[in-house]
Amino acid sequence: MEYNFISRLNHWVAAIAMIGMLLFGLYLEYGDLAREARRPLIGIHRSIGVVVLIFGIWRVSWRIMQGFPTPVADMPRWQFRLSKGVHWSLLAGILIMPLSGIGFTVFRGRDVDVFGWFSIPGAAEIPWIVSLSSVLHQYVGLGLCAIVVLHIAAALKHHLVDRDPTLRRMISGRALKTGTAPSDTP
Repeated sequence: MEYNFISRLNHWVAAIAMIGMLLFGLYLEYGDLAREARRPLIGIHRSIGVVVLIFGIWRVSWRIMQGFPTPVADMPRWQFRLSKGVHWSLLAGILIMPLSGIGFTVFRGRDVDVFGWFSIPGAAEIPWIVSLSSVLHQYVGLGLCAIVVLHIAAALKHHLVDRDPTLRRMISGRALKTGTAPSDTP
């Protein structure tokens, strides 16, 4: 099965956006920044997050409409299920992270300015939404870091150990052979 250009472009844009925003978030959270240096960076992080959300809605919609490509190599059922779980987690993450960041800001009564293009107005303060959004943003972010590492490790395993065309398909769109997805029935 070929992996079309739009699907490949979506994948790589999402990868760059998610990895970049996760690293940016880790820097903001754990970097040794003075408060006055941190404040404008948080504004940039929020603005990029809204753009990532808009792209993420497109990305998830496209993946649902197109479906997932057939694996290029035969794999055990557990590996196929893990792969599906990782892919769905990444898709959920590209929505949950910006939504939780926006929720954390908006429900503290603060606007989210998006590069001066437009603004998402602050709402009445709702402490439980602020708290939930904060927890989601922190822990989903850390979980996504682990899932991204797992995803990259799996791609490298396919390429370097299994020597199958999974990674080549994500780059060129073509696979030399196509495997079969294991049945979900025992």
